[in-house]
Amino acid sequence: MLADILVNGLIAGGRYAILAVGFALIFSVARIVNMAHTAFYMVSAFLIYVGTSILGFGLIPSLTAAIVGTILLGVFCFKVFFDRVKEHESTVMIISIALAIVFQEILLLIYGGEYRGLKAFREGFVDFIGTQVSYQHIIAIVCTGLILIGLWAWLSNTRIGKAIRAVAQDPETANVMGINVSKMYLVVMAVSAGLAGIAGAVMGPITMISPLMWSHPIVIVLASVILGGVGSVGGAVVGALILGYVETLVVFLMPGGSFLGGAIALCIMVLVLLIRPEGLFGVFFEEE
Repeated sequence: MLADILVNGLIAGGRYAILAVGFALIFSVARIVNMAHTAFYMVSAFLIYVGTSILGFGLIPSLTAAIVGTILLGVFCFKVFFDRVKEHESTVMIISIALAIVFQEILLLIYGGEYRGLKAFREGFVDFIGTQVSYQHIIAIVCTGLILIGLWAWLSNTRIGKAIRAVAQDPETANVMGINVSKMYLVVMAVSAGLAGIAGAVMGPITMISPLMWSHPIVIVLASVILGGVGSVGGAVVGALILGYVETLVVFLMPGGSFLGGAIALCIMVLVLLIRPEGLFGVFFEEE
């Protein structure tokens, strides 16, 4: 059971971490509360399903097309919907919820509410501390780690990454210094949607996909961002890992835990915020 908890907690935390980083990134830079973020994750998983199971394409072409398609969808939503009203955070949030529901209903009309599975990257199992761990789980863990490390390196060491960080800190000053703020918003939206698409590609084969699969992760992703500290991308990763392991522990150790995991994870978030309202890695700002 210990090995199962370690592996499944890492899988759950990794999935939430990739989604939470994308959510936190677009919020910290453009102040967009994109509640449709996990709907992009759902769309990516269904695009892979269409490519592999309906059109008969190979796994790699389907993955590539799904991620590119998700990025294009995210950019389209930003240009058509979010960019026009991005100064009004509540309006953007309402529009994003409406978009997520639209995506859900379209998929329900086309595919119905049945659960479907995606083809694994590789079949088979390996022994780990006395338990069987699938190759797909190992691939998901490794890919998640590489993606998060690569994103950190990109934001820290590249010119465009430093420009994005400058816009996140102070968009007006960044604009004065010659950074195209509108372009950075578009780039961050593309990266955010791309991360959601990658999450669908990596995690889709180890979960069942359905048109309702976006609703539970968005709650945990939002809780992860708040727990880690709003505006802190690294904090979102830590918050996601904590809630992922809490959810896994509840599922394995409590009767009916599969129904209580999300609720108890949110209770942990509330308890932390009562002690530290700015989150684990947030910064407390007091207006004068």
